[in-house]
Amino acid sequence: MVAQFLDSLSDAALAALPWLFEFWAAPHQLPPEGDWRTWVCMGGRGAGKTRAGAEWVRAQVEGARPLDTGAARRVALVAETYDQARDVMVFGDSGIIACSPADRAPHWEAGKRRLVWPNGAIAQCFSASDPEALRGPQFDAAWCDELAKWPKAEATWDMLQFALRLGTHPRQLVTTTPRNQATLKGILRAPSTVLTHAATEANRAWLAPSFLEEIRHRYRGTRLERQELDGHLLEDAQGTLWPQTLLEGARVAHVPDLSRVVVAVDPAVSGHAGSDLCGIVVVGAVTEGPPADWRAYVLEDASLRATSPSEWARAAIDALHRHGGDRIVAEVNQGGNLVAEVLRHIDPLVPFRAVHASRGKVLRAEPVAALYEQGRVFHAARLGPLEDQMAQMTAQGFAGTGSPDRVDALVWALHDLVLGPAARWSRPMVRTL
Repeated sequence: MVAQFLDSLSDAALAALPWLFEFWAAPHQLPPEGDWRTWVCMGGRGAGKTRAGAEWVRAQVEGARPLDTGAARRVALVAETYDQARDVMVFGDSGIIACSPADRAPHWEAGKRRLVWPNGAIAQCFSASDPEALRGPQFDAAWCDELAKWPKAEATWDMLQFALRLGTHPRQLVTTTPRNQATLKGILRAPSTVLTHAATEANRAWLAPSFLEEIRHRYRGTRLERQELDGHLLEDAQGTLWPQTLLEGARVAHVPDLSRVVVAVDPAVSGHAGSDLCGIVVVGAVTEGPPADWRAYVLEDASLRATSPSEWARAAIDALHRHGGDRIVAEVNQGGNLVAEVLRHIDPLVPFRAVHASRGKVLRAEPVAALYEQGRVFHAARLGPLEDQMAQMTAQGFAGTGSPDRVDALVWALHDLVLGPAARWSRPMVRTL
């Protein structure tokens, strides 16, 4: 069918076809219908966002013929820096010049940091580090690239809104990989904003297969995968105990020799298909020297939704053997002796310690969050679902849905490995006569 269509085209139509972006574009690269002011094209790395931006600018400034005027005559090109605006938006492989046919290609005026089209349209480059440069100029269109990492995002965006005042309906396009950034979230909440979204794989045809395979393998199961590859905006709950920046700073590639390893379990005692998740988290620690020198490493999140108590018990024991762990720690408030009985039915000799929750989840979690803030806890594995729950844990409680089973298990592990022993270490010795 494709060959038949191409055979039906004239030589002139075939020559023009590579420049007709609507023919080649993926759905997320085309502007949505409707009376919007801001279009946010959000996606993973390599999803084709830059090409979407360059082609949208072309569509705004070009008319039917090379010298005909288009819908826009004055365009702002805003990036993190002037160099990035020039090197990516203007001269990049998917930038405006590369996307323009010879008879419509704009001319670059380096001294003025601007593009000038044959029909007189102008696009001027700006840096998000210099929002005051947007005072004075005025525009009828704007393309903002990678807004989520702009250094002065709010001030730059505000100055651009004041400048976007020409024509009957000025519009702007934001192409960005998502980040948990206030300005981007505010833009997405605006009623005049529309959103298109795609993962990196949406642009698979233009990416090296080895890149996709390697990058997915390396980051599978992490928050970084969902943000940088799947293109999802991962938001921290307001007042979270574990901001995303804190979690990103906790990741390590290598784990030292560990003094102890425990598997902590927040059991789902009912154990059926509709029950809560059973939190199972493996944590190791280096506990040489005084407690201030101790470091903990989260090794695995083996949580699962078990259909029976024996299923989660076997998963916990398997994790213990897999990591050469010293013991299983489990909360027994709900199950009482049942938890120990279920574990020892699978392995009669399994080392086990029961713990009881005398305080609420938040009070137990806060000292663990403090260990992270002190740089004493590290994540050594792909822990995306656990980190998602952590980001939703606030001083007022859990802001996510359901129960924070993974976080509960993490908290029990760090209390057993670090906080409890440290408290006993610092307790003064009492002599009896």
